[in-house]
Amino acid sequence: MRKILGILLLIPFIGISQAKTIVSVTRVFPKADKVAEFEKALAAHAQKYHTGDFAWRVYEIQSGPDAGGYHLTEGPTSWDAMDGRGDLGAEHTNDWNKNIAIYLTDRSQQSYSEYDDSLSTVPLGNYSDKIVITHMYPKPGMVVGVTDLVRRLKKVWTDGNETVAVYNAVSSGDPQITTVNRLKNGLKELADGYRPPMASRYNAAYGAGAWDTYLADYAKYVERRWSEILVYRAELSSK
Repeated sequence: MRKILGILLLIPFIGISQAKTIVSVTRVFPKADKVAEFEKALAAHAQKYHTGDFAWRVYEIQSGPDAGGYHLTEGPTSWDAMDGRGDLGAEHTNDWNKNIAIYLTDRSQQSYSEYDDSLSTVPLGNYSDKIVITHMYPKPGMVVGVTDLVRRLKKVWTDGNETVAVYNAVSSGDPQITTVNRLKNGLKELADGYRPPMASRYNAAYGAGAWDTYLADYAKYVERRWSEILVYRAELSSK
């Protein structure tokens, strides 16, 4: 009876515990002639100061408007854990400013996103070394419409054995839904013929003419989109 009572008393705390679905992304851009020095300093910093819920996965951006930059993903964690994290301390900040920032250009980005399990076909922690990130920006008032577009694609992704993680931007500029195709078999997944064309797969899932309807809705809901290829750099990441 005492054990049962103890479990019942814990239920309220379990109920309010926040899931670890939040990731923080920092993008930095080293000076062209200082890449080697930057990478050495970044690896040392990540492995000393970023562990546990705040571990870093470091990707090199290889295409798109941010090519040449580095994508530092921290987490996943929860907002509650971030509240309790506190100041990282002068030693951490000084290491970044004195040993890393000196090799960077003035260009940088910082954002927060929340993983959406209901739209994804792969668990949050099931990562890949090569990924394609697609950034979609809804037109004003059309977030729900874009979310529905992604929801429709989930069935097509699942049928095609595609591992796709979906994130929603949180308080980080324009509303954005991000899909991350985790290329478990590498870049060859991008080749023509690896999978049937999306249009035929979509019509197979939803019926003849469904792809045309999807494209019409896409034009109605989406302001713009862009994609990029990133490659994981294990030697620069947290251990």
